[in-house]
Amino acid sequence: MPTPESPQQTEPENTTVPDAEDPGSGDEARSADPWSRMPEGALNRSGVGADEDGGSEKGREGDATASDESEETPESAESDTPSRGPADFLPSPLFLLVLGLAGFAGWLSWRAVELDWAADGAAVTPFIPPLLILLGWIVSVAVHEFAHALAAYLAGDRSLRGSAYLRLNPFGYRQAFGGLVLPTAYLGLGGFGLNGPPTYVEWENIPGRGRRVMVALAGPLASLLLSAVLAFTVSILVPAGQDSVNWAISSMAFLAFANMTSAAVNLLPLPGLDGYHVLAAFRGTRWTAFVAANGLFCSIAVFAVLWLPVVRDLFDDLFYALFELLLPNPAITGMMFHGELLLQFWG
Repeated sequence: MPTPESPQQTEPENTTVPDAEDPGSGDEARSADPWSRMPEGALNRSGVGADEDGGSEKGREGDATASDESEETPESAESDTPSRGPADFLPSPLFLLVLGLAGFAGWLSWRAVELDWAADGAAVTPFIPPLLILLGWIVSVAVHEFAHALAAYLAGDRSLRGSAYLRLNPFGYRQAFGGLVLPTAYLGLGGFGLNGPPTYVEWENIPGRGRRVMVALAGPLASLLLSAVLAFTVSILVPAGQDSVNWAISSMAFLAFANMTSAAVNLLPLPGLDGYHVLAAFRGTRWTAFVAANGLFCSIAVFAVLWLPVVRDLFDDLFYALFELLLPNPAITGMMFHGELLLQFWG
């Protein structure tokens, strides 16, 4: 009987066995290999071949994103940053609130309502006029520091844009102790105006000596302008040859004195004062760095010297004589002294 033949296994027609000795068989193998369809240099990219379901595509997408980020120019990066608007220079609601409260306290002081509230013949210690002076001084401090900040911004220091200094908000100052607390304490204890040093200004961002001098002098000039406005208002309300003990008028007269003394004292070329920065503009950054680190201590030292009784008497006599010389009504010095007594009601 014939011997049965074993069944033969069929092989796929499209399948080829690569032969190392046959170069043609290698080309066919590469054509069947999916990796051969990758673009040239794809294997040098990170993440290629992570998985069979698209890891290579993720690697290509990641590389494309990285290349796009590397090619992004500074101009396009800055365009993504939200731009600031005019609101960065608008007065803060807190400043408007303080200004409104000062106006209301001025009206109550003008009417002397506390005398109407007290019983007939009773001794009255008024508390609204000290509040008026305190609120008026906070407004004065805000204007003084705003002048520094605005001059610094115009001169090249953009770090203050949108800050409390340019928005007239003394309660949001970076150095609130030196910018608000100390000037208020100086006025209440010493009876004269003195602002803290403008250590918040980035002086290295301001090119040129002239611009730095302008920034340093802006605050005293603003205080001098406020003093002139207040003194002129008092001169209109109280004509020459007359006197007044009205609480509101005396408070305005004392605020004129406080702003004048602040402007004059800050012009002294001493550390912790604005006049020192005028000299620092011609001396170099080492002088500015010294006052930035020790400005508060120097300011307190200046106040301590002016607080001495002998120095304080000469100080008052000098500025009283100056107001009598400049204003048509010499009685304004008596109103200033009355305003100081209203402020220091505990004395």
